[in-house]
Parts: sequence; structure tokens; C-alpha cells
Amino acid sequence: MTVTIQKIEYYYTIVDDKHGKAYWLLEHLRQSDVNLIAFTAFPRGAGRSQLDFVPDDAGKLLTAAKKAGIELVGPKQAFLARGDDKSGAMVEAHYKLSTADINVYAANGVSDGTGMFGYIFWVKSEDYQRAAVVLGV
Repeated sequence: MTVTIQKIEYYYTIVDDKHGKAYWLLEHLRQSDVNLIAFTAFPRGAGRSQLDFVPDDAGKLLTAAKKAGIELVGPKQAFLARGDDKSGAMVEAHYKLSTADINVYAANGVSDGTGMFGYIFWVKSEDYQRAAVVLGV
């Protein structure tokens, strides 16, 4: 398998940065049978954190969030790359975007330990469609 890149939609919420908050949300989603393709969290400053959810079924996520009183923002757009975990796996994609003057302003990647990787990355919303064309997705 080579690297495949797809357009994805995600939703986010801002929460107080307190122990157990992500657990509570993730447990609620699990009990609601929401499958996440990706989840990322990062500080937002002043004791707040942003939690991003990439569901395989947006309807299930939205229903579960509403039931739990979780206010979600979205859908927002990003890209998800997956493929063989090898040195420089994402260089070509970054090169294509760079030469098109499109900045990747955030990214998270992980190797799964079995020879595959996943990589989620964001470009500015005004560059999203052009980035999709540049990346061939």
C-alpha cells in the first residue's frame, strides 16, 4: 500500500482542561456506538482544551453529543493520510502543497507499530479545495 489521502470532516468542542473530561466524553461516545476515525486534543489556553472528533458516521456523533449536552462546532475540513510507514512517507504531499503555496498549519501522525501510519493535517479553509486538487483527492 502506498499513501492514500482523503478529505475528512471533523467536529470540535472546547472544554475545561480538567482530569477526566476527555474520558467522560469518549466513554459517552463509546456507549452511543460512535466510532472515531481520529481524535485529537490540545490546549486552547487559559485552562481550556479543544477536542477534535473525526467520526465514521457524523449523524451518530451529532446525536450522541446532543444527548449529552455537548456543543459541537462543525463540520470542519481536514485531510487524512494512511499508508505504509516508511521514512519520508508524507514528504511528497508536503512538497506538492508547499510548491502550491499552501501551508499545513497543523498535523498529527502516528505509526501503528505494524508497518502502517495515520496522519491528519489541516490547511486554511480558503486553501482546502485547492489543496484537494493539488493532492489529487
